[in-house]
Amino acid sequence: QICLSLVKLLFYLAHSPLGSVVLLDFQPRQFVMVDGNLKVTDMDDASTEELSCKEDNDCTLDFPTKSFPLKCSAVGKCEGINEKKNLFNAYRYFFTYLLPHSAPPALQPFLSDILNGTGDLRYGINETLKAFEKVLHMYKSGLYLQKRPLLLKDYISLKGFRTTEGEDYKCWPSYSHLGCLLSVHSAEEAAAICNSQSQCQSFIVTQQRTWTGRPLASFHSRPTDLIPDANAIVYIKRSASSGERL
Repeated sequence: QICLSLVKLLFYLAHSPLGSVVLLDFQPRQFVMVDGNLKVTDMDDASTEELSCKEDNDCTLDFPTKSFPLKCSAVGKCEGINEKKNLFNAYRYFFTYLLPHSAPPALQPFLSDILNGTGDLRYGINETLKAFEKVLHMYKSGLYLQKRPLLLKDYISLKGFRTTEGEDYKCWPSYSHLGCLLSVHSAEEAAAICNSQSQCQSFIVTQQRTWTGRPLASFHSRPTDLIPDANAIVYIKRSASSGERL
């Protein structure tokens, strides 16, 4: 969410009515999240000036660990230097820390491609935004889910119940520090996640939604601590429920 919001902001800056805007003091502390959108807190160090040049050799974009040769345009300006400076700073201050391992395994190769494309400046801001929007579409629609055996049949569903809240086994990247609370596309995906975790014996797809509209599923190691809830369904592994009195 943070990276996508940042890319949308940089897309606007690259195509602003004033021209391409560069953030000269590009640091994480310069940004803040407001209602799910990233905002710049200080525009004092923003500039629309693009580096003047006479030849391509005048247009090297230098960073502490990398340098990028750019083209000198016919009007004597280094082509896209403001956009590229913003994008590489987004890569080194945000993408490298937030993108790896922040999505289901099937989507990680797409995020790695964004990471590599921006880290080498092979992608411009337009291509980067399109790539992010493609990943978001796949994530929200469930298109990333590979065809696999249906696992939900291995679970007993109990309508009108939910598991009691409390500390349970933990997983990453959980939305709760008390237990394992993950975003899922469906109960079928939740069943696949539960099967992949040795501690998991039951789960419930909650009414909570993430910023993408996906529900959160809560995974538990104890299948029998149930309380009535007319709007809930608990899914318990058949192997865990055998021999238990529900």
